[in-house]
Amino acid sequence: MKTLILAGGIGTRLFPLSRELFPKQFIPLFSDESLFQKTIRRALLHSPPEEIYIVTNRKHKFLVRDQVSELCPGCTTLIEPEGKNTLPAIYYGMTEIAGEHGPSAVAIYPSDHLVEAGESYLRAIDAARRLAERYLVAFGVRPTHPHTGYGYVKPARAEGEGFLVERFVEKPDYATAERYVAEGYLWNSGMFLFHSDIFFGECEALAPDLVSAFSHPIERAFAEVPNISVDYGIMEKTTKAAIVPLDLSWSDLGSFDALYQAMKGGPDGSAVRGEHIGLASEGNLIISDRLVATIGVSDMAIVDTKDALLICPRSESQNVGRIVKEMKAAGDERAEVHTTVYRPWGTYTLLENGNRYKIKRISVPPGKRLSLQMHHHRSEHWVVVKGTARVTKGGEEFLLRNGESIFVPAGITHRLENPGIIPLEIIEVQIGEYIGEDDIVRFDDDFDR
Repeated sequence: MKTLILAGGIGTRLFPLSRELFPKQFIPLFSDESLFQKTIRRALLHSPPEEIYIVTNRKHKFLVRDQVSELCPGCTTLIEPEGKNTLPAIYYGMTEIAGEHGPSAVAIYPSDHLVEAGESYLRAIDAARRLAERYLVAFGVRPTHPHTGYGYVKPARAEGEGFLVERFVEKPDYATAERYVAEGYLWNSGMFLFHSDIFFGECEALAPDLVSAFSHPIERAFAEVPNISVDYGIMEKTTKAAIVPLDLSWSDLGSFDALYQAMKGGPDGSAVRGEHIGLASEGNLIISDRLVATIGVSDMAIVDTKDALLICPRSESQNVGRIVKEMKAAGDERAEVHTTVYRPWGTYTLLENGNRYKIKRISVPPGKRLSLQMHHHRSEHWVVVKGTARVTKGGEEFLLRNGESIFVPAGITHRLENPGIIPLEIIEVQIGEYIGEDDIVRFDDDFDR
């Protein structure tokens, strides 16, 4: 069986922990693995690496590459020219899978969910695979409590080891959610199992604009295709929908309250990552790299990063995305990036950003190098603090070791490379009339940027 993993989300609801260029699916929220990596491990339970496909976008393709490399080097990564919601992403992936393998049953997983992958999970996959010969199959989670942040599905008559679907419903208010739970509705997990033949047939009948757009090359297809979810575009309209219940622990981690529910377990009912001293405090979510002390504070989310601090009642954490919208409207780059930014060649951490100067710590793994580049408006001073740097400056090449430095004036082509066997770390001081990240001209790049 094939697997299609959707890894293009931007994770605005977990700001400031998650940013557009480093969203929640790539953050190691639990143990040392990201949600994306956990999803790959789950896919490997029923699909070999060569049958796992990942759809992501250009902003995240190098994150995907790095996080896949150790777990699933045989996976195929597909790059969307632009994000257009889940239906175009699934159609793109299904088209590639069918073209490579012929008609196929395909499990479809979001990459940012936390799912308990045990025997009951594998039994549900097998049941869905049998149903997928005739139906488009969704997975529904049996609710543990009324929840206003999830969509719901009302099962109809039993069919095989699942049910036909009577209807899909949007996120309800609390009273309606209580009624849905009492009447046996299931949470819509956002996970599916489709056979490509049935899926393509329903797309032709229910989403002809989508099918028409994908008759063109991929760039034009994504320019023309509507922005639409698979639920709204297909599942809510089809007469061939079935659902298989999942009796397991599941969360889409769509808010800090959901993250709290997944992490809680302290003696005061709090969920803590970091160091916390609490007096008369309980039920808090606290994430920080420094000591957080609370007095008389309960049921709050306190999320502290190097450049932003969020404090809100856990019950209000569904509204965090509104803060990100305001920041983006104001042109605040912190909506997109952390102080540490991941690049295909390594990372840089912003240490200080002043008027006409910027200080960074740059880390380059062994064997990696930055592009051969030039800046019009800034000069750069590099000081090696760990490892060995090979520096190209103009037409010359230099080897720099710990404590040595070099100055690169504006307008001079240059490149930084790590020829050693340990990570290279340098301190970079940028000085100039303009120090934006877009002041860069690339002449040669290992990553085709």
